[in-house]
Amino acid sequence: MNLTAITSSASRPNPLLFSNEKGVNRDVEFKVRAFSPEQEALVVKSWNSMKKNYGELGLKFFLRDSDIPLEENPKLRPHAMTVFVMTCESAIQLRKTGKVTVGESNLKDLGATHFKYGVVDEHFEDTKYALLETIKEAVPEMWSPEMKNAWGEAYDQLAAAIKNEMNPH
Repeated sequence: MNLTAITSSASRPNPLLFSNEKGVNRDVEFKVRAFSPEQEALVVKSWNSMKKNYGELGLKFFLRDSDIPLEENPKLRPHAMTVFVMTCESAIQLRKTGKVTVGESNLKDLGATHFKYGVVDEHFEDTKYALLETIKEAVPEMWSPEMKNAWGEAYDQLAAAIKNEMNPH
């Protein structure tokens, strides 16, 4: 994993405890380290193959474990595509920028929105699983443990950056 968790045992007796009522672990400080050239190549190659079908893949990704029919929520389709594209584009920027970037949105807004809607750690883990499964199905000929690790690491960095901005204010 490319996240470095730093805790101070003197000020934080149990770093595994949730630090707010919403269930997001903010008791650790995350630092993003650079993506390796190999990781970048795997992510870029697979994203270049997937992006022509981003609409369909976005829906698969977002609706993987949903029991809400698409026709009952007209805002779901554009949101699903936006989330998928943002996640993938953020991943390919890691090596270039050395940080998590999210395009038109910004991390403070994403953090505030996730906090407002009660997103908890489990939701981030479920989303990571859905992302990895969607990519695995989209590019089975490219899929490998190294690709899984590269995408997982990219997602972990994005999730950590969003969690870091999830404040009650």
